[in-house]
Amino acid sequence: MTKSELVEMLAEKNSWLTRKDSEMVVNIVFDSIADALKSGEKVEIRGFGSFTVRERGAREARNPKSGAIVKIPAKKTPFFKTGKELRERVNHENAD
Repeated sequence: MTKSELVEMLAEKNSWLTRKDSEMVVNIVFDSIADALKSGEKVEIRGFGSFTVRERGAREARNPKSGAIVKIPAKKTPFFKTGKELRERVNHENAD
């Protein structure tokens, strides 16, 4: 599912929300999660999962084309861990 499909589904399921309003709601949710992660907070959505930021250390890698060693700097990476309810729901629906 893409972001635009999510917006469309939200607009269809709620007759009081226009497509533009639905897009605004989805953008606010995504922006809020991104802003919280940027400021170092953990985002937990009960029954769905949690978002955290993980630190990746600096490392060396090889350029596959030239074979030259390239230094990759340390960086922060968003990480998502599924919640128990979501895992059970996905696994239960796959078992049918």
